[in-house]
Amino acid sequence: MDEFLRVCSAIQPLSAPLEAALRQLVRREPIAPGEQLLAPGQTAQRLYFLEQGLVRGFYLKDGKEVTSWFMRDGDFVISILSFLSRQPSQEYLQALTAGVVWSLGYEQLQQLYRQFPEFNFVGRVLTEKYYVLSERRALHLRMLSATERYHLLLQEFPDIFQRVPLKMLASHLGITPETLSRLRARRS
Repeated sequence: MDEFLRVCSAIQPLSAPLEAALRQLVRREPIAPGEQLLAPGQTAQRLYFLEQGLVRGFYLKDGKEVTSWFMRDGDFVISILSFLSRQPSQEYLQALTAGVVWSLGYEQLQQLYRQFPEFNFVGRVLTEKYYVLSERRALHLRMLSATERYHLLLQEFPDIFQRVPLKMLASHLGITPETLSRLRARRS
């Protein structure tokens, strides 16, 4: 909980009543490797703060898993489209490692926004941050070569190859596992 509060208060100092409300509403949930936080057809009910662990977002295309993103310690995890639109998700949220999340329900978040206007600022800044990450990902897929995407991933997430199966990484990069193996061999 302390890390969640630290991240929020780094964006906007939290008043004592807001911090007390968060401590009351946010719940701790251990997660297991392979656990699904969300599946297609479900409407995202919770926003997660990943205190410890690794989570991926993916969808199925022609029966194959396509990994959209990875989130790690200190990140917020959400199916933003489903959570905000209150519509069924088309993506999976899956824990890749054991970990701990702190979660807050949709209605609880709305209650906090109404009760504590300063918390709206925290929400806006976080929404902007993750929107920028999403746009960067889309731009990189359109504009960068596979080699450039690979090097950028290594730069931004150096230990990812020790934590994530190559098949998922290849999918995330938009390349085949064989192409990823060749890129890795060239780097060695």
